[in-house]
Amino acid sequence: MKRENPPHRPKVPQRKAPPQLNSLMDRCWSDVADLRPTFDVILKSLKSLTHGREVNLMETLITRLEDYASNLEDVVEDRTRQLAEEKKNSEMLLYQILPQSVADQLKRGEPVTPEMYDNVTIYFSDIVGFTAMSAKCFPMQVVSFLNDLYSAFDSVIDDHDVYKVETIGDAYMVVSGLPERKGDQHAVEICRMALGLLQLAQTFPIRHSPGETLQLRIGIHSGPCCAGVVGKKMPRYCLFGDTVNTASRMESTGQPLKIHLSETAKRILDGSGNFITQYRGPVEMKGKGVQDTYWLIGEESGYHSNHLHSSCDVNYRHHGDSCA
Repeated sequence: MKRENPPHRPKVPQRKAPPQLNSLMDRCWSDVADLRPTFDVILKSLKSLTHGREVNLMETLITRLEDYASNLEDVVEDRTRQLAEEKKNSEMLLYQILPQSVADQLKRGEPVTPEMYDNVTIYFSDIVGFTAMSAKCFPMQVVSFLNDLYSAFDSVIDDHDVYKVETIGDAYMVVSGLPERKGDQHAVEICRMALGLLQLAQTFPIRHSPGETLQLRIGIHSGPCCAGVVGKKMPRYCLFGDTVNTASRMESTGQPLKIHLSETAKRILDGSGNFITQYRGPVEMKGKGVQDTYWLIGEESGYHSNHLHSSCDVNYRHHGDSCA
């Protein structure tokens, strides 16, 4: 587009080339793309100029044009394949950052309107003693440890219908029930995932501190929340509402190697699964007052039937019924 005005064109004396060749050259550098001949037309025109005679120069030119056209097709095909691969990789990366339905909206240039959800289940966990453990380690050891741990966690949550919201330091946040609604199944998915993560944490090897057991503390709560995309640079899919705060409080008031379950989440489990819960008793929570809470012990369906908690200092409740 940036060119001389008038555009530069070679000056070929008429006596130096046949008129047909001069005419062909004129058409080749036409400003109108539709008037420029294709390689096939150029090839046929050049062949017609030789009248069947053996002309080395023309043969060489024709051969070069054929080779160039063939090579150009290969280059275009290769570039198209590379573009498709890059597009696929970009989409995979985008789907890891945002829910697929939200990412597809952004790709189409559509605004993502914040949405209210009547009932979701939120999971929070952190590592008890992480600050003290980090103080004894080199920064690279901390980064490697968290990368190892959360890569292992990510492989577990891939088996469940959940969405990983974010990780902040040693905190890990997951939700189920949005952006795709799924009835009351969200509580089942989160609780099954939590049991799997707790089981993984109990056997997870800490490279810089062999023999030490990871003290994972988990909190789960169900309730309404609002979700939407925040920001344009490095956009994040964020959750807002009291349910988020309560789930965080469930985690912070829990105990190491236990899954702390709110009464709301427990009621949903009673009607949606075959889980074993243990009544903890009333717990004082900042901003929430006294709340009845439970420990999630396992699932009788066989999914996690072998997982039983070692605590026996309070009475068990299984779907509201006491059991030994």
